[in-house]
Amino acid sequence: MALERSIIELGVLIYSGAQMAAVHGLTDLFGVANRIAAEHQAEQLPLLRVSHWQVDPDGIPARVFASLAGADQPLMALLVPPSIAEFHEEQAPPALLDWLRRQHAGGTVLGGVCIGSIMLARSGLLDGRRATTHWSSAESFAARYPAVCLEADKPMVDDGDLITSAGLMAWSDLGLRLVERVLGPSIGASTARFLVIEHSASASQCGSNFAPIFSHGDAAILKVQHWLQGCGAVNVSLPDMARQAGLEERTFLRRFRCATGLKPTEYCQHLRVGKARQMLEFTHSTIDHIAWTVGYQDPNALREIFKRITGLAPSDYRNRFGVIPAGARQ
Repeated sequence: MALERSIIELGVLIYSGAQMAAVHGLTDLFGVANRIAAEHQAEQLPLLRVSHWQVDPDGIPARVFASLAGADQPLMALLVPPSIAEFHEEQAPPALLDWLRRQHAGGTVLGGVCIGSIMLARSGLLDGRRATTHWSSAESFAARYPAVCLEADKPMVDDGDLITSAGLMAWSDLGLRLVERVLGPSIGASTARFLVIEHSASASQCGSNFAPIFSHGDAAILKVQHWLQGCGAVNVSLPDMARQAGLEERTFLRRFRCATGLKPTEYCQHLRVGKARQMLEFTHSTIDHIAWTVGYQDPNALREIFKRITGLAPSDYRNRFGVIPAGARQ
């Protein structure tokens, strides 16, 4: 007897001025991913249910559509699409921003495209975090939200629980990133090929594409995960993490592994390697400097852990995926 596939819900926010092409495009993209997973007879993979969340005049979103029948459940991710028009403050009323904060606090991954990045910044969730936005609003974004580490030269910044992308058409990249997280890189690549979306082999397909679990329901562990994402897991210890969770160390270890599937040390290694991968791709910093930046006093420790997780030595990874011309590196 065939096993009943689990359902993971991905929400798309419909606010005043939202680009409906992105709303419906994301719905179709996730539908294609479901079909391709079925064609691969991947019964072990979950089904993606897409829901639309319409913001009412008071700023409260409500579910108005779901692509699959079934009981309501927490959102694994919520995507804020772009808008053709310029951002206006009435598009992000306080009630909506408070709702976004509550969704994030409950374990929902939030993704913003273009104006969506501005909404996340207005909510305060991006303070101290890395983000990108559309080039035309980068200067005003940096001035208005100085607490955000803006990286406007990057098309997408995936910071685990918060993902931002820059272009008006970048909703497809954001959608594919979530397909890769939930269904794996091969389904993601097949979905892009079917839709004729450019999605060439990238660093995200190298080795382990770390996708932290935030929807486990353990509020104490989720608080620690958000803290680790914010600090990059640099200069943290087991006592520090247990203290953040408000738990005794042995209890913290048990609950952390139960919630995330990893030991705290393994989780931190994945976060540090993720930051190292980004620096290898987009900067010309030396490997020794990268090691120190991501929290390793001994660069050889980074080299060993990096190769174990990605399958490549840091230098080989940079040669394969770095976007900085070789002649510009120091």
